Amino acid sequence: MDATVFSSRTYDRQFLDAANVGGRHRLRYLEARLDCDTARLAAGSRAVVAFVNDRLDAEVLRQLAGLGVGLVALRCTGFNQVDLAAARETGIRVGRVPAYSPAAVAEHAIALMLALNRHLCRAYGRVREGNFALDGLLGFDMAGKTVGVVGTGAIGRAVARILLGFGCRVLATDPLPNAELVAAGVTYLPFEDLAAQADIVTLHCPLTPETHHLVDAAALARMKPGVMLINTSRGAVIDTRAVIAALKSGRIGSLGLDVYEEESHLFFRDLSDQVITDDVFARLLTFPNVLITGHQGFFTREALSVIAETTIANLDRYEATGAPVHEVSVERLAGAGDDAASSAARSSDASRARSGEPSAA
Repeated sequence: MDATVFSSRTYDRQFLDAANVGGRHRLRYLEARLDCDTARLAAGSRAVVAFVNDRLDAEVLRQLAGLGVGLVALRCTGFNQVDLAAARETGIRVGRVPAYSPAAVAEHAIALMLALNRHLCRAYGRVREGNFALDGLLGFDMAGKTVGVVGTGAIGRAVARILLGFGCRVLATDPLPNAELVAAGVTYLPFEDLAAQADIVTLHCPLTPETHHLVDAAALARMKPGVMLINTSRGAVIDTRAVIAALKSGRIGSLGLDVYEEESHLFFRDLSDQVITDDVFARLLTFPNVLITGHQGFFTREALSVIAETTIANLDRYEATGAPVHEVSVERLAGAGDDAASSAARSSDASRARSGEPSAA
């Protein structure tokens, strides 16, 4: 089957080609991001393979359908970039990678915590310059600190287990409390209570209308002065302008981001020879207590292998039956049956972690 791979990089080609045994699918790789101006490049393909920052709104989906595309294979877990109602109307099926390596993102979140706490970036720069002074590098013991985990899906659970190993007091919020975490000592609370008690807040919930700007000015006002905030989920879960104000006031003591609200025009590209015109992002870069990585939490060999294998499996099943293995759709979110639908429904339910209300599932 012919498929056009948008937003592809060298590593995408490496792992997708390895998973596409025997070249059973003809993959055409494009570096271009999928949007209304580039959708026409999928002409001649029955499927497009898209990534997190590709645009799959109603306009793009109608263009793809007009070209004869019947499948959007997301090589990611999140699907907030897809207009599922428009996909249903155009007859395009949508498949995704429901899980790849929770450990990859969890470990990256922990790495951000440790780097911020122990000022590793500043220390590295000093030593390279022959400066071995410790002034300004004072950190704190993770052991005994209270950490709030927002969302305890696979990634959040992995984060919680690591933190328990550090000797942290772990709080969590999720509509579906995990019995194993509770047995291990994790305490579930409504988001408001978690925010008020935690020394560190780490976000692992999906982006939905309910979680959009979950961390806003009001939520930040409830947090402890000097709180550490970590976000490896989706950029728009936090209100970036409110976070900047909280950094200026000292409400946020340190901030670690692997995602950003407007990242689609920045991340996954080399812009080192260009001026960053996003003033909000540029302002974030001016703070010495902010550490930003370019959506690399998923970026491990193990994760890329699973992503590629699952993506090819979705192409295989669609070619054979007309539906991907891990399908997500409006109907599946509303009702459900297979693992992909159940996972998607749980993600939607988890978005209500803000109020701590029970799940509908």
